[in-house]
Amino acid sequence: MNDSSRTVVRASTWPLIITAAAIMTITMGARQSLGLFVSPLNTATGLGIVAISFAMAVGQFTWGASQPIFGAIADRFGAMWVIIAGGIMLAIGMALTPFASSHWMLLVTVGVISAAGAGAGSFSILIGATARHLPPEKRAFAAGFINAGGSFGQFLFAPINQVLIGSFGWVTAMMAMAATALATLPLARVFRRKPVPASLPGAPATVSIGLRRQLRLAARDKSYWYLHAGFFTCGFHIAFLITHLPGEVQLCGQSATVAATSIALIGLANIAGSLTAGALGNVYRMKWLLFWMYFTRAAAIVIYLTAPKTPLTFYAFALVLGFTWLSTVPPTAGLVGKLFGTRYLATLFGLTLLSHQIGGFFGAWLGGVALAGTGSYTWMWYADIGLALGAAFVSLPIEEAPLKLRGAPA
Repeated sequence: MNDSSRTVVRASTWPLIITAAAIMTITMGARQSLGLFVSPLNTATGLGIVAISFAMAVGQFTWGASQPIFGAIADRFGAMWVIIAGGIMLAIGMALTPFASSHWMLLVTVGVISAAGAGAGSFSILIGATARHLPPEKRAFAAGFINAGGSFGQFLFAPINQVLIGSFGWVTAMMAMAATALATLPLARVFRRKPVPASLPGAPATVSIGLRRQLRLAARDKSYWYLHAGFFTCGFHIAFLITHLPGEVQLCGQSATVAATSIALIGLANIAGSLTAGALGNVYRMKWLLFWMYFTRAAAIVIYLTAPKTPLTFYAFALVLGFTWLSTVPPTAGLVGKLFGTRYLATLFGLTLLSHQIGGFFGAWLGGVALAGTGSYTWMWYADIGLALGAAFVSLPIEEAPLKLRGAPA
């Protein structure tokens, strides 16, 4: 490919990358702000912190479980209609949440409808739809850029929601987010292109491979399972913090503004972290990026536990943790693409996100259980440290060569 054609490729794919980042801004901004609604929901419904945490935990799982399903549909028929359906579901789920007066109704609205809707407009679908139009050396950067869009959504919507909750009440804030979710519908038109035929990584384009065979190959690959293990830990951390950081701030005698600012700072720091991870993924081995991200999280939590619980401590903790927050997405997606190619990236990466959100289920749920049982989150912080160290070291055996180059059946 000559220089002029390379320029054409970059120009033609920028609308996809920017639009995917914009959709992520909305879907992740809505999901990552839910922790701010836990206390108002508890006050308004009286359902209790454990019941609300469980509904949030189910939402974490649904968000992950929906992505390989929607990813397979997008791989087969294209991403546009998946994203449109997701935007409608996210809006409906959030609009119905204020009317949830029982645990089961909250499970349906927060745990199923809105979570599945956000999953249909999230990482696996957006990164998968974009990556197949990019050369290998550009995929990590694109994943980082799209991921940064989600982080910007967290930075943007956390303070907005806190202001709306404080000024007009949590119901108005939830309805505003439902209306915002509908903005993903016109953006989805950019993804009306159909997927290209499948091929093995490193094989001629005419050698096709079906989804079932691709899944069998992935299921026998140890490196793929190492990625699942690390992403489980990532989900545990993120779901625990996004759900219970406001409660931790309150336990430490700080205001709700400190919690909202901390969540916003996590998103702001992760913009830099995501872009950095995407850029470094083109230069360094991505498994080492994962190692240092997980190891940094463990170190940050240890320092946080020993520090005085002032607003400055929460802000510093948020910035450090935020830099690695979802910066694991570009190297993880990049490694999946390296191992198996991009034809079924939405499905295969979606499955790693399922593991991510199984971890998220336990992080959100057990946080509420720990608080109800002990009055603090101390044991959750200890679990976070142990899991982060385990994820760091399980990343090291990952082999980055494609399956075909590692002797897999052709």
